[in-house]
Amino acid sequence: MKQLLQDLSNGQTYVINAPAPDSSPGTLLINSNVSLVSAGTERMVVDFGKANMIDKARQQPEKVKLVLEKAKTDGLMTTFEAVRSKLGQPIPLGYSNVGVVSEVGAGVEGFKPGDRVVCNGRHADVVRVAKNLCARIPDNVDDETAAFTIVASIGLQGIRLANPTLGEGVAVFGAGLIGLLTIQMLRAQGCRVLAVDIDDNKLSLARRFGAETCNSNMGEDPVAAGKAFSHGNGVDAVIITASTKSNDPVTHAARMSRKRGRIVLVGVTGLELNRSDFYEKELSFQVSCSYGPGRYDGDYEEKGHDYPLGFVRWTEKRNFEAVLEMMSERRLDVSALISHRFTFDDAAAAYETLSKEKNVLGVLLRYQESFETRHAKSVTLREAPQFSAQKPVISFIGAGNYASRVLIPAFKNCGAQLHTLVTSGGTSGVFHGRKAGFVQASTDMQAMLANSAVNTVVIVTQHNTHARFVVKALEAGKNVFVEKPLAITCDELNQVEHAYRNAHSGATGPLLMVGFNRRFSPQVEKMKTLLCNIQEPKSFIMTMNAGYIPDDHWVQDMKIGGGRIIGEACHYIDLMRFLAGSEIISVQARRIGNAKGLKVTEDKATILLGFSDGSFGSIHYLANGHKGFPKERVEVFSAGRILQLDNFRTLKGFGWPGFRKMKLWRQDKGQATCPSVFIKAIEEGRSSPIPAQEIFEVARVTLEVSSRLRAQ
Repeated sequence: MKQLLQDLSNGQTYVINAPAPDSSPGTLLINSNVSLVSAGTERMVVDFGKANMIDKARQQPEKVKLVLEKAKTDGLMTTFEAVRSKLGQPIPLGYSNVGVVSEVGAGVEGFKPGDRVVCNGRHADVVRVAKNLCARIPDNVDDETAAFTIVASIGLQGIRLANPTLGEGVAVFGAGLIGLLTIQMLRAQGCRVLAVDIDDNKLSLARRFGAETCNSNMGEDPVAAGKAFSHGNGVDAVIITASTKSNDPVTHAARMSRKRGRIVLVGVTGLELNRSDFYEKELSFQVSCSYGPGRYDGDYEEKGHDYPLGFVRWTEKRNFEAVLEMMSERRLDVSALISHRFTFDDAAAAYETLSKEKNVLGVLLRYQESFETRHAKSVTLREAPQFSAQKPVISFIGAGNYASRVLIPAFKNCGAQLHTLVTSGGTSGVFHGRKAGFVQASTDMQAMLANSAVNTVVIVTQHNTHARFVVKALEAGKNVFVEKPLAITCDELNQVEHAYRNAHSGATGPLLMVGFNRRFSPQVEKMKTLLCNIQEPKSFIMTMNAGYIPDDHWVQDMKIGGGRIIGEACHYIDLMRFLAGSEIISVQARRIGNAKGLKVTEDKATILLGFSDGSFGSIHYLANGHKGFPKERVEVFSAGRILQLDNFRTLKGFGWPGFRKMKLWRQDKGQATCPSVFIKAIEEGRSSPIPAQEIFEVARVTLEVSSRLRAQ
């Protein structure tokens, strides 16, 4: 398939050839016919990309604050690399797509292959979209008209919040694409409309759609125009669809409104409000969220749980359907809003036009690729080299932030031969695969596992897929490196153990490694060396200032992420097991108590482990601390001596002959060394750097800890 991307670091827009995505439960796979470029929203994204670093920082001061906080705790170089990596990742553009359903995922009802649908899919010739973000198109609505549905729904949601009634006077600030659609829908509802803008060409269209107009760029006073329009009473409602840094639209809206008038912000403007303007008239002000109820709700959009119609009459999908009904009844005219048409291969020129011509309204992209070309599951990124038989040939499953920023570079830097990068959507696989030097990008995991040239698989996907992918890779005879956790349920862990035992039924078998990188940190290795000379039991205190993660984040979902104890605290269970050098024989755990408004308590807990040699230790995994405090601290007490490791930057020794301090210029959690020792073990025919027995032991203890915490 082909997809349009934008480079946030320089604003460049380009089309790439990527593997087509597979359908998944709750989604539709759609062959695109046409998509709409939203002039206002997408121009902002492109302009942001073209801005220099200083201007980018000025536009996002809240992000700058986060960067500064990270630099204080993690160091300047680590923070710089994280920011550079984030800006270096391209983003897909577009959210108004029309096409034909090619595949229907499991659990989807009301759609079938061949249906013509509108969705919020990206600019790509194949899109995979959740069912609640799709709507069937009436037969008498053509593709180009239907392409305006999503944008029109943004205006419709603003109207619903303003709640105008028949005969009311409504002002619309901004006669761009959304504004002109909003004007038509207000007129269809029986409202009088005043359109305010600085472009007379757009205001001419507004007059064509039945609105009175005011051009503030020609010296006309919007407040005076609003008073005249409302016969001196003040307008009943104002809908702001403009995109500007100025506070003027909100100020003018307040001053032209009647007492208890309603103001709804759909676009993006300055928000320095004058209290007296709102106080004296008791005005209401509300910000509209995109297409309507359900937007950004993972349960609705990703999991497909609809809101009951009797309680939420207008969801985003039902807004799509309402707009399509208006189009079918010829009450919404978009023909005059189409200013340009481009073939999809020429999409870069479309965005260049968007940047240069400020009077652009609707830009349509048309798709012409054949079905076979669109649905290829693999894309060659470079000519396959002659791989060395003495070194691992590696394929990755997953190319998310951690994989692309940390693990792929780490494997590449230690000399791994990179073959295939498998991803679910395909696009990230092409970008990161080409950057790292993979031979191909693919969305077909089974084909990769069947490839005899590949002998090692690295799994860096969402937690609920780890065990399943590990089992498949082991059954295919591949060495496996899997990011933590190994499994999120006992059943999954049993399946992995069974697959591992079967794979080792002969004299040898594939290696299994979990990405417990902390034990490979240079400072932890120094600690291990020092502790090996101590025969007495050890006492450990480990603190992880984990930081807040929203309740609705996928990691907090027990069925997907398994929770943060399973997903992250396992690092410290493994680290303590490594430093103790002894089997874990007892487990205790306590979480914070239940409290109003506190949905997740498991990630604020203390874990107490006992070891067969008499050692014991506590792990304080706390998500209720402050970002300014170092994230990780490890302390070991034994034989009248103490070791203290602060955030993997400074290691101090108290009472150790010949050792006082080990300080690094930059934070090192062992993330580069961990893959390196794994690769070396394969090359030299040795066992896994972390014994399988310890891997399974740590996994079982982690699951037990999580179970105990949830039972409290």
